[in-house]
Amino acid sequence: MPGGRLTQQERQQIALGLADGLAYAEIARRVDRPTSTITREVMRNGGPTAYRADLAHRATEHRAHRRRQAAPQGAKATPQAHGRDAEAVREYEEVFTTVLMASGMPKMMARVMACLTLTDSGSLTASELVQRLQVSPASVSKAIAFLDEQAFVRRERDERRRERYVVDDDIWYQSTVASARSIAQVVETARQGVGILGSGTPAGARLENVARFLDFVSETTARAAEQAREVLHTKARTPGPAAPEEAEMTDR
Repeated sequence: MPGGRLTQQERQQIALGLADGLAYAEIARRVDRPTSTITREVMRNGGPTAYRADLAHRATEHRAHRRRQAAPQGAKATPQAHGRDAEAVREYEEVFTTVLMASGMPKMMARVMACLTLTDSGSLTASELVQRLQVSPASVSKAIAFLDEQAFVRRERDERRRERYVVDDDIWYQSTVASARSIAQVVETARQGVGILGSGTPAGARLENVARFLDFVSETTARAAEQAREVLHTKARTPGPAAPEEAEMTDR
C-alpha cells in the first residue's frame, strides 16, 4: 500500500468515486490507500458533496507551503501523549473542524471546539488556545463567547484563578437541549403568526405546518437527549462493603 501524499491523479479518482456514490472504503480500495486517508482527504476539502480534485490538490500544497514557512521560526508540533502520531492528530483535528463547520459552526468557533475536544483534559485557558491555534486573543474570546452562548463549553476557575474553558460528556447534552429550546421558540413564534395571519389562509396554514413539524422535532430531540444521558452517562456504581447478612450468606 503506497504512502506519502496523495497525487493529483489519486484525487481525481476520489472525486470520480464520490460522484458515483461509492463508499470511502471502496474508493480507498481502488486507489490502494487506507480508508482513513480517504476520509480525512474528503472531509478537510469540502466534504463528499463539495469535494473537487483540483481545489483539494491546491489546498494541500498551500497548507504544506505554510508549514514550511513556519518551520524556520522554531514552530514545533504539539507534543503528543500516549505515543500518538502528531501528524495524524493534526490531520484529524482538521477533519473534525471541517465537519463542525459543515454542521453550521463558524470556522474559528469550530477550531476552538475541536481543539478543546481533542485534549485529554478537556479544558484549556485562553492563552493555551491562543498558543495552540496561533490566533489572536480577540479571536479566541469571540469564539468562546459564541460557544458559551450555544452551551458548547462551560467556564470554570482553576486553582490559580485562571478561567478555563471546558468540554465534557455533559456539554453535548446541554447543547442539544439548548438547540431543542431554540426550536421550541420558533414553534411558539410560528403559532403566533397563525393567529395573526389566520388559520384558514395559505400563509397561516404554512406556519401551522412549520409549527407542527418543529414541535415534533423539538420534543423528540429533548426526549432523546434525556434518554441518552441516562443510558450513556450513568456511572457504574462502585461495589461497597457487603452488608452483614450478605456476607453471612456468602460464607455459607
